[in-house]
Amino acid sequence: MEDTGPSASAGSWEDDGGRGRVDLIPAKRHAFILECLKREGTVGVQELIDLIGASPSTIRRDLETLERQGALERTHGGAMLQRTELATFEPDLATAAHFARAEKEAIGAAMMSELRPGQSVIFDASTTVLEVARAIAAAPIALTAVTNSLAIAQILATVPGVRLVMLGGTCKPGSLTLVGQPGENFLRTIHADVAILGTHAITGDMLTETSLEVAAMKQAMIAAGTPGGRACRQFQIHHSQFLHHLPPGRHPPDHYR
Repeated sequence: MEDTGPSASAGSWEDDGGRGRVDLIPAKRHAFILECLKREGTVGVQELIDLIGASPSTIRRDLETLERQGALERTHGGAMLQRTELATFEPDLATAAHFARAEKEAIGAAMMSELRPGQSVIFDASTTVLEVARAIAAAPIALTAVTNSLAIAQILATVPGVRLVMLGGTCKPGSLTLVGQPGENFLRTIHADVAILGTHAITGDMLTETSLEVAAMKQAMIAAGTPGGRACRQFQIHHSQFLHHLPPGRHPPDHYR
């Protein structure tokens, strides 16, 4: 069996130009460090130097940045996951975009293959759902797209056959996500064929988010896309979640957990 430790995945973080891991931008380094910690629980500075190819001072600055964000705890010679993960922690936008990127791309392609021409689709502002938009841009399909994501809107606005409806609201600090009014009220006036959402975490049968404003917007999206409060199906690969509705009374099948 192949080794599944940090060294096994390091090659996937080499940039596309083949210049080596030393050229990783900070967001990619941060995402790589978080993935190592999610998998192993702890990681040493020297181990990260060997895997990423950056200098000791660069790695230490990366760990300090992630510690300030609440992502990890520093240890002698390295770092470990927070003993109790903060309910309000979320990585910055750039890091989140690179975290579990291959899994998100796979989820995006899988969801895009389920969409049908002429459907109305709600897209939330998660980085996983962003990959669905990218998949649609690569293989255009006629849709009415409703979103609160400036990033997704920028992608879909130029896709032939896509009618884009942009939800209004206030831009959440440090993100490209619109929250609040008038977007939430507008969602209460529509019904979409499909609602595509990511979630920060799943606790029991509850979907959880790090922000009350984002949670309220997603609740409105689920209501607009799932009449009668239908349940959700979860496709989970590592720490990425993708959700869409199931018929009433159904639970997520075991093979999607």
